[in-house]
Amino acid sequence: MLKTFSATPADIQKKWIVVDAEGVVLGRLASIVAARLRGKHKTTYTPHMDCGDNVIVINAAKVKVTGNKYEDKKFYWHTGYPGGIKVKTIREIIEGKFPERVIVNAVRRMLPREPLGRQQMRNLRVYAGAEHPHGGSNPEVLNVAAMNPKNKGDGNV
Repeated sequence: MLKTFSATPADIQKKWIVVDAEGVVLGRLASIVAARLRGKHKTTYTPHMDCGDNVIVINAAKVKVTGNKYEDKKFYWHTGYPGGIKVKTIREIIEGKFPERVIVNAVRRMLPREPLGRQQMRNLRVYAGAEHPHGGSNPEVLNVAAMNPKNKGDGNV
């Protein structure tokens, strides 16, 4: 008799994965990272459990965006004070102090907006440069640029 498999915490095996974002299109990178964080690439995927992997993204400052989004796409937020609306373009964020926020926000918006999604976001680490402090975890390299020819940005920036 066939039964549906439902993972328990004892069944979950988490791996560490390193993704190099240099020259990779932002949205394509974020969708692959979000799927890895959720665990949808595994046969033991269970929607209500955090069965995804720990993902490290390096070279976040060198991510690509296609078309005119580098100059034209604007992100708005409000400080909570009267007249406190703020705006920045992707260019200002990437060239600013925290370029990793572009990838973090893109991935966050692809995960569920619930406690499980927040738990899965804790498994994401993003670094602007090529160095990361997680070498002791022996992370596997995931080459996102080689998965699909469209993943590699062709210099539209």
